[in-house]
Order: sequence, then structure tokens, then C-alpha cells
Amino acid sequence: MTATSSASGEASEAEAAQSTSFTRDAILEMLSNQRRRFVIHALKQSDEPLSVSELAERVASWEYDKPAAELDHRERKRVRNALRQFHLSKMAEYGFIDYDARRGTVSLSERAARENFYVDSLTGGDIPWGLYYLGFSLLATVAMAGVLLAVPPFSWVSPVVVATFIVVALLVSSIGHFYDNYYRMRLGARDEPAEVKQG
Repeated sequence: MTATSSASGEASEAEAAQSTSFTRDAILEMLSNQRRRFVIHALKQSDEPLSVSELAERVASWEYDKPAAELDHRERKRVRNALRQFHLSKMAEYGFIDYDARRGTVSLSERAARENFYVDSLTGGDIPWGLYYLGFSLLATVAMAGVLLAVPPFSWVSPVVVATFIVVALLVSSIGHFYDNYYRMRLGARDEPAEVKQG
């Protein structure tokens, strides 16, 4: 690939970023880096533009998993320099943030403020929802088959009771799945990103 074609490719990516909605590739590019995810999370929580120093402090706090007051100068500087030298300009180029390098302020772009970004982050003993529903479906199938074939202990229970239990359990699971996606995995929904150890 020549330098001209490479520059042309970068220009087309930048043009795509300036369209009315983010492309799948642009979203994946931005969310592929933890610091950029933390930037979006912090800006989603702020009603006003943040200074680069304020933003770096929040990102560093999550990255090092410690309160901002306990961060040392090296930790703050490391994150602040990385944001200034690379991440913020890249995010601005793709249209995710408005970055005023002269004033040192950062805010979400109007498009990014309207969008919801989700990060499927498994922590602790969590299991993927797909695997959970597979297990739930297998258990429900065994229970219904046991009732229909009159196999103990399923034959001891009314089919209506088993069906009611399955429906209620599915409803509770769906509510839990919605909460997990919208309030835990959505960037900016909680005080800390899902990737930061809670409590």
C-alpha cells in the first residue's frame, strides 16, 4: 500500500466518522481501548466539559483502582500524557468528543451524547447471558418432559405449577438481563465503569 492510498484510507475513515451516525468500525475502534471507554464513561456522567486534568484524574482513578486522592504524580501524568498525545485527538477525529487542545477542555460530541455504548464485561463469577439462557432452556425442557412423561419428582407437581414457575423465572431473568445491560454495561450509567471492581 502506498502512502497516498494509506492517507486516502485514513481520510475516508475520518469522513465516515463525521456522518450522522457512527459506523460499526468506528465504535469498535473507540471501544477497543480501556482508556477511551473510561473517557466516554466519565464524559457521559458530566453535564459540563471537563479539563484534561480532571478527565485524566478520573480515568487514572479507575485504571489504578484507587481513589483520586491516593493517585501519585506519576500515575496522573502517565494517563494525562497518553490522553493528550493520542487518545483525545483520535476520539475527536472520529467524532466522539469535542476537544479544545488550546483550552484543554473535553466534552462529548452531540452524536456521542445521544448514543448509548455498551461493554460486555464479565467480572468475578459472572457467566455470559447466552450461556445462562442455554442452561435455563435445558432445565425447562427437562422439567416439562418430566411432567409430560410423569417421571418423579416432576410427576408430583401440577403441569400448571411447573409452567407458571418457568414463566416467572424467565420474566425475572429478563428483568435481570435488562438491568445488567442498561445499568451495569452501559457507559456512564453508574459511578464507575463495569470493568472497575465494585466494592
